Amino acid sequence: MAFSFFKKNDQSKEKQAEQNKQTVNKVIMVPVDAIVPNRFQPRKTFNESRIAELAGTIKDHGLLQPIVLREYEPHHYEIIAGERRFRAVKQLQWQEVPAIVQKMNDEETASMALVENLQREQLSPIEQAQAYAALMKLNDLTQECLAQQLGKSQSFVANKLRLLKLSEAAQEAIMDSEITERHGRALLALSDIQQQLALHKVLQDNLNVKETEELVDHLLHPEPVAQGMEAPAEMGDAPVPAQAPDEGNVSDKPTAAKPKTRKPISAHNTDPRVAINTIKKSVAMVREAGIPVTIQESDDAAGHHITITVATKEESAAKKSSKASASAENEA
Repeated sequence: MAFSFFKKNDQSKEKQAEQNKQTVNKVIMVPVDAIVPNRFQPRKTFNESRIAELAGTIKDHGLLQPIVLREYEPHHYEIIAGERRFRAVKQLQWQEVPAIVQKMNDEETASMALVENLQREQLSPIEQAQAYAALMKLNDLTQECLAQQLGKSQSFVANKLRLLKLSEAAQEAIMDSEITERHGRALLALSDIQQQLALHKVLQDNLNVKETEELVDHLLHPEPVAQGMEAPAEMGDAPVPAQAPDEGNVSDKPTAAKPKTRKPISAHNTDPRVAINTIKKSVAMVREAGIPVTIQESDDAAGHHITITVATKEESAAKKSSKASASAENEA
């Protein structure tokens, strides 16, 4: 078989020959209602317009290539290869479909389904990565071994697998073609929370890859607050006393300010002001990313309470609509 290199145990020549006899390309008619999709199908989304086009082609020219099935229970079949064709004939309301039935176990079925889809219509980068990960797990393969068997470089496989470290939202954005694989690789440098902020900004402003990389760099290395601007006091900062200018060396040019040196905050610092300041900075980052958020503070005997409210899409849209209406009324 085309995927025989994925098997954990080698089969004897006699057993392989017997299996080949059992899987002769004999086409039979199988009831459509007796067929279920493959549990190991790596493709999560199907292009319905493409399926409709395929259905039209099958209607005009017939099904030129039978689908491949396995009988997992008596008279019950699972698709090994050809789910797009199966979906197309279902649209045509066929009662039966020509198929080749092969005998396979779960590991063989999964491997063939994964390889068949990797070789056919292009999967999204995330679906490819999930397929690679599944093949490695099913067959105890290393990245290098998998790459050799697929005719890919080890770095190609490694870069795909790294995408699975992205947050769920970022992975969905790649699967939905909202961002590219290169956008995703740029976001990998961020924490999950930072990825959420960056992703919102990328989608909102339609940032290209270079702009996304610059955004990531800004989040990882935020610029210090300019002098003269009000900023929350940092723990460990001491006020710098103003110094009188040297009368013997007076100049009209402003003296360059020396950068402040901040004391590192101890991991065991229990001062609540440190936590409060950190929370406020996080909220500021969220606002900077364009996400509507409000913060309310209160004190009681139990302590200092901070309530953070992030507006939903509906609330945000309603506020924008309300502001637009108010603006129109004022102009009138």
